[in-house]
Amino acid sequence: MKYRILTLNHISARGLERLPRERYEVASGLDRPHAILVRSADMHRMVIADTVRAVGRAGAGVNNIPVEALSARGVPVFNAPGANANAVKELVLASLFLAARNICQAWAFARGLKGDDASIDAQVASGRQAFFGFELAGRILGVVGLGAVGVEVANAAAALGMQVLGYDPKITVQRAGQLSAGVEQALSLDDLFARSDFVTVHVPLNEQTRGLVNEYRVKLMQKGGVLLNFSRPGIVEDSQVVAALDAGRLHAYVCDFPSSLLKSHPRVITLPHLGASTSEAADNCAVMAADQLRDFLENGNIRNSVNYPEAQLPRPPGVTRLAIASRNAPSRFGPICGCLAAAGLGIENLLNKSRGEFAYTLIDLSGPAGEGLIAKLRPIEGVLSAYLI
Repeated sequence: MKYRILTLNHISARGLERLPRERYEVASGLDRPHAILVRSADMHRMVIADTVRAVGRAGAGVNNIPVEALSARGVPVFNAPGANANAVKELVLASLFLAARNICQAWAFARGLKGDDASIDAQVASGRQAFFGFELAGRILGVVGLGAVGVEVANAAAALGMQVLGYDPKITVQRAGQLSAGVEQALSLDDLFARSDFVTVHVPLNEQTRGLVNEYRVKLMQKGGVLLNFSRPGIVEDSQVVAALDAGRLHAYVCDFPSSLLKSHPRVITLPHLGASTSEAADNCAVMAADQLRDFLENGNIRNSVNYPEAQLPRPPGVTRLAIASRNAPSRFGPICGCLAAAGLGIENLLNKSRGEFAYTLIDLSGPAGEGLIAKLRPIEGVLSAYLI
């Protein structure tokens, strides 16, 4: 079988090379694709073909993808967590220096100098005091969210001599093990804000994180504090941060999301969504997304899905595999097993995983099966998608 992959953005060639041409047709104008590779294109108003089995996002956030609707169709959505972590970390570190040393404002001042060199020297001598800054060593950085990016930022800041507080009630064992021993776990969000000179947020945008940085939490910060947001707009209440800047409570705000309110404020540095804008990050994200799509299409395995459970089952050569996405209800197993028995098929191996209201099942069959089996499985109550691999 030759799989058809629809690309909605320019995808790094390093990623596309992971899809061998003898097995994959990859293009931006394909009809009836088996999967979609996307970066930032908005899929919410897109008509997604009923042939689509999976969507791969060459990046971390999935706000541009209709995850809920795809979940109800039995379509896993994959992302690439950690693939752009180093790129974002480096930009956050650069932003710490930009804010602490007033570099952007000082550069704008220097670019505006006029006259001969003697005049410029005089203007520098009288004007530089306006850009007096402070050093990072010994300052306290609060890191909200200790996923792939947050852990890298925390460790790098600790290596610079900063005191680092981290907060993430859902931190994984893997990420906890990667944290520098010098990173202290804050007791709560309020505890982190109250103790921090700098706060940087690295969490997804959802109903729990929308407006996470608001007037109340900004007031908790140390006077003259610096706030950074390289996650998503909406996590920070921009108008309330600007009010704190105008009142002199905050020293600076650095974010990756320009707006009419922020772009010209003298104490705000806005960048044009540069967090993952490196060639290395683009390559890493595309490679991870392509590899995950290929493993799913060829073996049914799920890695780094935002809506379906992790499911990885070693596959013996030549074995026919059945992949079923369904509602998480045990009543579906009886009819599924009945269909297999009626087709004279046994189960060589089975993996069943669930995540919230959805479940995913891989079954290695004892013999060959035809599409007639799929036609009988799909009408079963709770079954959302079913494929033979």
